[in-house]
Amino acid sequence: MDKLASAGSTCPVTGKTYEWCPPRADDSRSPCPALNTMANHGYIARDGKNLSPWDLACGLKACYNLSTPLALFLSIGGFLLLRRIRNVDLHEIGRHGRIEHDASLVHRDTPKGQKYAPIEIERGLVDMLLVEAKTGDEEGEGLEYGDKRILMDATDVARARVRREKQCPQLDNMHAEIARGEMGIILGVWETHAGTNVGVPVEWMREWIGHERLPSEWKPTHVQGLLDVVSRAKAIRTAMEGFRAAEVGKKS
Repeated sequence: MDKLASAGSTCPVTGKTYEWCPPRADDSRSPCPALNTMANHGYIARDGKNLSPWDLACGLKACYNLSTPLALFLSIGGFLLLRRIRNVDLHEIGRHGRIEHDASLVHRDTPKGQKYAPIEIERGLVDMLLVEAKTGDEEGEGLEYGDKRILMDATDVARARVRREKQCPQLDNMHAEIARGEMGIILGVWETHAGTNVGVPVEWMREWIGHERLPSEWKPTHVQGLLDVVSRAKAIRTAMEGFRAAEVGKKS
């Protein structure tokens, strides 16, 4: 594949614009499924290299229908946390302790002494995350209905975050907020309804977080804004506090 093809939006295999294609061996990828998905679909350079804040902001808007303020906040804020002025490759976004953090829902923690986080998806962690949404607590949900009727909401994410944060080194306040905000964004982008329940279909989450591919059934229905993400992150935090308080109560 030549450089132009690796950087373009057209899939070099199918010839279709924004079609999913898996990364090549020499492509650059990060621990972030949202950014990797953008590269796999061609919303940013498919090789994941030489990316500017503007490239990332435009990709976030085109791929996930984020508002301009949210896309710029994420891209410019990300470069500030990376302490970078020049363009970056996706791999560099995985620099441990900058944007990237321990207690990922789908990746192992960064080994001691390593500068960059693992980018390999841990299938066992993906399965455990999806199980959090299969509690059957909500009306009409449960394994018997299949993934299309099982929705992941802020409470499910909170349950998963509490579990992972007990297994991993303690996060500082900034990275704990980043972790909640990451999921707050996708809960807003893919929010849908099944009966009286509201959330993200588990099959969509599996496709995205497990395979770094956009769900085939999803079409943008709204622009995802910054204030809504802040609200969803707060909801995750409140639910986490509730789970932790309940655990303390059981022990006392």
